[in-house]
Amino acid sequence: MTRWTRSGAAVAGALALATSAPATRTPPGGLAADRTRLSEAKAQSAAAQARADALERAAATERDEARKARAQEAAVAARIQRAEADIGAAQARITIIRRLLEGQRAALAERQGPITRLIAALQSLARRPVIISLVQPGSVTDLVHVRAVLGTVLPVVRARTADVRAALQRTRRLQNDAAVAVDALRESRGRLEAERLALTRLEAEHRLKSRALGRDALFESDRAIALGERARDIVDLMDQLGDQATVRADLESLPGPLPRPPRPGEASSPVDLRGWSPAAPPYRLPVAGRVVTGLGEIADSGVRSRGLTIEAAAGAQIVAPAAGRIVFARPFRAYGKVVIIDHGGGWTSLIANLGEISVTVGTPVAQGTPIGRAPAGESPRVTVELRRRDRPIDMTRLLG
Repeated sequence: MTRWTRSGAAVAGALALATSAPATRTPPGGLAADRTRLSEAKAQSAAAQARADALERAAATERDEARKARAQEAAVAARIQRAEADIGAAQARITIIRRLLEGQRAALAERQGPITRLIAALQSLARRPVIISLVQPGSVTDLVHVRAVLGTVLPVVRARTADVRAALQRTRRLQNDAAVAVDALRESRGRLEAERLALTRLEAEHRLKSRALGRDALFESDRAIALGERARDIVDLMDQLGDQATVRADLESLPGPLPRPPRPGEASSPVDLRGWSPAAPPYRLPVAGRVVTGLGEIADSGVRSRGLTIEAAAGAQIVAPAAGRIVFARPFRAYGKVVIIDHGGGWTSLIANLGEISVTVGTPVAQGTPIGRAPAGESPRVTVELRRRDRPIDMTRLLG
């Protein structure tokens, strides 16, 4: 075969590639999971905003200063959780766009390749002097054949070129979407820091107003420390605190005035259980995130779970799942920093593995009151348990 004939064959081959249908590409791996995370984060953001609005309305109409302060703190905590959810949504959106861009670039390269080779072959053919076609055997036949093929497939090549142009436009739109998502992430992070600063100031202001109650709170804190030192494990600690809550509930149910406690602070005032009213969800998760272990499942430690373990964002805001009173707030053995809330009526909640604790023993809390933050690091896990008279309860039935 002559050199000219080989060129004609190359052009014909490039034409075949350029006009062949592009391969069907599967969606980038992990895209479905990223979209699920985006949907969950957006739902968590909307729920947190709704809670913040409701708490702000409650704080505006509340006349009792203590309950008003708790509602204000809970509203700010809800706004913090909304900002955290917005950050999660922005990160998921950026990941989705990155995956789509990778797939778009691969598809674009696949479509551009044959057209690029066809153009190169045609340019090579055009650069050859016409006189060569008269002296080289078969050249005229090849030229006629190539022109005939070009006339047939030129509309297809134009359509493929239009597809490439459309793909380039989609790529540019995805790049613009990525820039918007990055801006949204930056804005959410700025709002998160501002809300955290507002919460710090609000908590400091409320602490100054509540110093008069410091003596009773100090006594209850000492009692909680003593209980923690005597308890062998978290179940033992919950049992001891549950016994005290049961005794207090029984005393409160007796007719007539309560007997005077032998020491100041021994008997706490009744717990405000308005967080359990039909107007509000009876129970809520203390932190936004993904549930990785449910009640009764075997946890990573090999122990059967007595509650829910939630994978949260680093430093995520943790709030009271229901109204009650703090009866334990300190590190406990291998469980990290632990907060236990007495809800009254024999109900108690335990939140374990906090990174920071922002409440003290004896403090009354409303549903949504900030009690601490998740640990730093990648994907920390926070555990929450709900008990009724020392028995683990499936809280998923109570979640609003």
